[in-house]
Amino acid sequence: MIRHTTQIRVRYADTDQMKFVYYGKFFEYFEQGRSDLLRSVGLPYSEIESHGIFLPVVEAYAKYKRSARYDDLLNVETTLAEMPVARIRIDYKVTVEGDPDPLVEGYTVHSFLNAETGRPTRAPALVLQALEEAFQSSSTKHAEARTP
Repeated sequence: MIRHTTQIRVRYADTDQMKFVYYGKFFEYFEQGRSDLLRSVGLPYSEIESHGIFLPVVEAYAKYKRSARYDDLLNVETTLAEMPVARIRIDYKVTVEGDPDPLVEGYTVHSFLNAETGRPTRAPALVLQALEEAFQSSSTKHAEARTP
């Protein structure tokens, strides 16, 4: 499992008339978390796209549990639980700094798309190699943390 946490400060422009974060903004927060997670394993979107691969969203889900407000410091915990084949699912949990109870939980599913043909394709070797290394590194760190 690969995890990354991104902090986002809620801007006034992210709120609606009721002074809560507008629900659609959470998908932007998910995107930031996803970009940061991929970058942390050596796969910024620009690198993936330079190899002729796009990652369009084919499914998105969010469960809203509580509201966020202007100036809250949010933690977007982004998780990749399994190696992709032709699709990749990424999970998200958004909390307010210092409070472990989630505001929003969700996921996105992305298809690997050949940029030249516009057709779905399998995850390219570049992606698989970087993710495999990250999974191994994550497993090693997890095992070391459990060792007394």
